[in-house]
Amino acid sequence: MSAVNRIDAHHHVWDLSARPHAWLDGDRMAPVRRTYTLDDLAGPASAAGVTGTVLVQVLADLEETREFLTLAAGSDLVAGVVGWIDLTAPDAADTLAALPAGLVGVRHGVQSEADPAWLNRPDVRRGLAAVSAAGLAYDLLTLPHQLPAAADTVAALPELTFVLDHLSKPPIASGELEPWRSRIRELAAYPNVYCKLSGMVTEADWESWRVADLRPYAEVVLEEFGPSRVMFGSDWPVCLLAAGYGQVVSAADELCAGLSESEREEVFAGTARRAYKL
Repeated sequence: MSAVNRIDAHHHVWDLSARPHAWLDGDRMAPVRRTYTLDDLAGPASAAGVTGTVLVQVLADLEETREFLTLAAGSDLVAGVVGWIDLTAPDAADTLAALPAGLVGVRHGVQSEADPAWLNRPDVRRGLAAVSAAGLAYDLLTLPHQLPAAADTVAALPELTFVLDHLSKPPIASGELEPWRSRIRELAAYPNVYCKLSGMVTEADWESWRVADLRPYAEVVLEEFGPSRVMFGSDWPVCLLAAGYGQVVSAADELCAGLSESEREEVFAGTARRAYKL
C-alpha cells in the first residue's frame, strides 16, 4: 500500500494543565510526562501518510471525552473519538445520547480492574448493551488473563462491535506466546471482534526491541482475525517510550509486508473505517 490515506486507529492527547494524570507518575513514565496536542501529532502523521485518526480516551473522565469531541469537531485529522462513560451507571444510555457528534466508540480501562471477570458484571453488561443500542463500538483494553471474560462478553453481545486494543498486551519482552495465543484464538472466533495492531513496542523491551520480537504476536492476530479485522494504531504518544511515530509505522509496514495490496489496505485504512463507521 502506498503511504497515503492511512488511518491511525489509536492515539491519544493529554493536557497536564487541565487535570492530573496519575498514571504518568514514576520514573518510567517521565519521558512522556508533558502535554501532547494534535499539533504535535500533525507533522509525524503527515510524514507517514496518515490522513485520518481515532482519538482514544485516556482517563475515566466524562469531561475529557467532551473535550476530545470538541477537538475532533475542529480537526481535519481526527475522524472519530473513542470516549469514556461510566458503563455501570443506570443512565449510561442517556449519557451517550447527550454527547455531541463524533463519538465512534467507548472504552474503559478494564486492565486496571482487580476483578478478572469485571466485564461479566450485570451492570457492566447493561452499559455495554447501551453502547450497542447507540450504534457505537466498544474498545477492549484488557490484559491476557482478562481475555476469557472478554470472550464471554463478546459471545453474550453479538450485535456489539468489539475492538481489542494492543493485542491485549501480550508479554512480548519475555517472548512467551501461551496462554495469550490460545485466548486470542478463542476471542477471534467471534466475528464481531476486531483487533488493533498497536501498543506492541511498549510491551517489548523499550531499549532493544526489534521487529523480529513483534512478529510472532502480529502473525497470531493476522492469522486468527484476518486482515479484514485487524487495524493499525500508533498508540502515540505512549509509543514514544520505546519508538518514534515513524518507527512504529515502519514496524507495522514490515510486519504486513507479506500481505497482498488489498490486505494491507484493510489493515491501514479499511478495517478502521468499517469497525468505527468512519
